[in-house]
This record gives sequence, structure tokens and C-alpha cells, in this order.
Amino acid sequence: MPVPLLDINRQHEPLRQELMEVFQRTLDSSRFVKGPELEAFERELAEYVGTEQAVGCASGTDALMLAMQASGVGPDDLVVTVPFTFFSTAGAVARLGAKPVMVDVLPDTYNMDPSKLSDWLQMYCSVTDRGVVESRSGRAVSAVIPVHLFGQPANMTDLRKVCEEWELPIIEDACQSVGARWEDEGAGSMGLAGCLSFFPSKNLGALGDGGMVTTDDPDLAERMSRLREHGGRGYLHSEVGWNSRLDALQAGFLRVKLRSLDSWHRGRRRNAAFYDRELGSLSQVVTPRIDHRAVSVYNQYTIRAVSRDALVSWLRNKEIGCAVYYPVPLHLQECFENLGYRRGDFPVAEKASEEVVSIPVFGELTEDELEEVCAAIKEFYDRESDSE
Repeated sequence: MPVPLLDINRQHEPLRQELMEVFQRTLDSSRFVKGPELEAFERELAEYVGTEQAVGCASGTDALMLAMQASGVGPDDLVVTVPFTFFSTAGAVARLGAKPVMVDVLPDTYNMDPSKLSDWLQMYCSVTDRGVVESRSGRAVSAVIPVHLFGQPANMTDLRKVCEEWELPIIEDACQSVGARWEDEGAGSMGLAGCLSFFPSKNLGALGDGGMVTTDDPDLAERMSRLREHGGRGYLHSEVGWNSRLDALQAGFLRVKLRSLDSWHRGRRRNAAFYDRELGSLSQVVTPRIDHRAVSVYNQYTIRAVSRDALVSWLRNKEIGCAVYYPVPLHLQECFENLGYRRGDFPVAEKASEEVVSIPVFGELTEDELEEVCAAIKEFYDRESDSE
């Protein structure tokens, strides 16, 4: 039985009529950019995340850039993030002319290791009248960007302690984790700003690209709203921004889908629990560990697997969807050679890249499909054992 990694059509089918009504309403209104549909979605998404403000934009990548530029990250500044994440986390830093600095991740959650952040700051940085600077280069350290990877928030309790001690702002990369929670707080509400992506494969996906920045800071929100429109209002420009708007049509689609998001998350957690039971006893597989303080939304269900590449080939031959997020950590990407990192600098991230594979977890999977995935994985390792 083929099992897709993701089938968005199953999610959309019950909503088809509402989505078509949004299309018709937007078509009739001729308000394709900004307008009441976007304003309503910004209010609803801010309330859902738990912030006072939300600013729609064209993508999760743009959300990161807007948040950084509006919070004062400038050319030649340093921004601390992680090597095990989607490219845009560090790519957005580089596009602003700043330099990404990386610290390793935890081996169980794959999120930023607070102790590694603290160690880097203590070893290489000092506090001056310009704020935190890297002692060797004299460059300002402008922000810390932890990533809430695969739908699970980073350890924001310890990360905030470190950043408060050094008076550094946190910009959350929550692109994979809308609806996730750390203790009593929503992903995207625990730093100066939270960055969300509505790429179609996300748990809350648009029918195209889209992004959002959430914040409690009204001045930051106001500046981001200017930056997304070339840095001005009308034809008066106080600074240079760019064109990064969330279209009214996408905002309308997302408003419809937001009402179902929590139920979709329950489906993903149900499926994750099935995998935990069925795969947890395999010695060759490590199932995801969710911190007891976190509520994950399982944007991905990512296992560590012995003979990972062979397993991936096996599953694909059986038409079972799977993907490796991420096969090459950012510090080893060709475009970041200029950062000066080498293999061995971040052993946890490097080991994860060699072992992780994500399997289908979307909420509309049937129990037969879940069983098919588990049976295929078990059969692979049974055959591996027999051949030894």
C-alpha cells in the first residue's frame, strides 16, 4: 500500500466549499493586497499564538528578515543560531549582510543547546558600551535565533535566562511550530518576535507562500509593517525596505484553515503516539523525545535510524513517503564556507544529519497506512538481522 509523506488534498477536501467561497469573495472585492481579510487574519493569528501584534508577509524567510532588520540587526553584525535547521534560518541572516554564528543542538530534541550558547558567549564575547561584542572581531552580537524544529519548541526557559543575562533579544524561528507550546506559552510568543511560515506543507499551510511575524512590541510591529512595503507609507519612505506582503487571498484561505488547526494537531499527536508504541521497542530506531514541558505539533515525525540511507531506499521502493531533514548541516554547506567552520565543529548536528529520517504523520493518515509504515520499517530491520 503506497503511503504519501503528506497529502494536502485530504486536508482540503472537507474545506473545499469554504475555500472556494473565499476565492469568490476575494475575486468580487478586488482587494487582492492588504485589506480586511489580511487585517482579520493578523488579529486571529496573534490571538492564537498569544501576542498583541502580527504582521503578515510573503514567506517565513521574509518574516525572519523583517524581524531582524526591524530589531536593529545590521550589516557585519553577528546573529547566533544553529547548524541543524532549514537553510533560511541562516540564509536570512546572510542576506541582511550579517554573519550567522552557530552553536550545536541537543541530541534528543535537535533544538539549540542553551549550555552551548552560554559557553560561546562566555568564551568569545564581552559586554561593552556598544552592547555585546565578539571580543576578537569587535562585531556586535545583535540577536539569538533558536529554531523550534519539527514542531517542538526549544528550551526557552534556559535560553531566555542566558539571553536575559547578556541582554540579547531572541527572535524565534517558529516556522515549523505554529500552535506548539512551551509550558504555558505559545511558540512565537516567547521572544522579541516570532517568525512563522505558511508554506503549503506546514501544519498551517497557505495555497502558496506566506509568512507572519508575531510580537508584543507595537513599535516593532509598526516598523515591520513599513519595511514590508518598501520602508514607507504611500510614497513617503523613512528607510529602504522591500515588497513582502501576504496576499488577501492567502490570508482568507488561512483564516478558514486556522479554525481546524488544533484538530489537525490532535491527529498528528495521535499518529505520533501510534509510532511511539510500534517503533519504540526497535533497537535500531530512536523515536522522537518530547520534553515534558513542551507540546509538539509534529510538523515532522523524525526518527534516528541505523543504516538510514538503506532504510530510505527501502521505504521509497515500497512507495512509502519519507524525507531526510536535513542531510547536510548548514556549517558544511558550500555557500557558508566563508564562515570558517569545518567537519567536527558541531558533532551533534553532524551525527543527526547522518541518522534522521522523517516518516508520514499528517493527521488524515488511516490506521492501515500507519501499520503499513511500521511493518515496512520492521521488515527492513528483520532482513538486516537475517543477513548478518
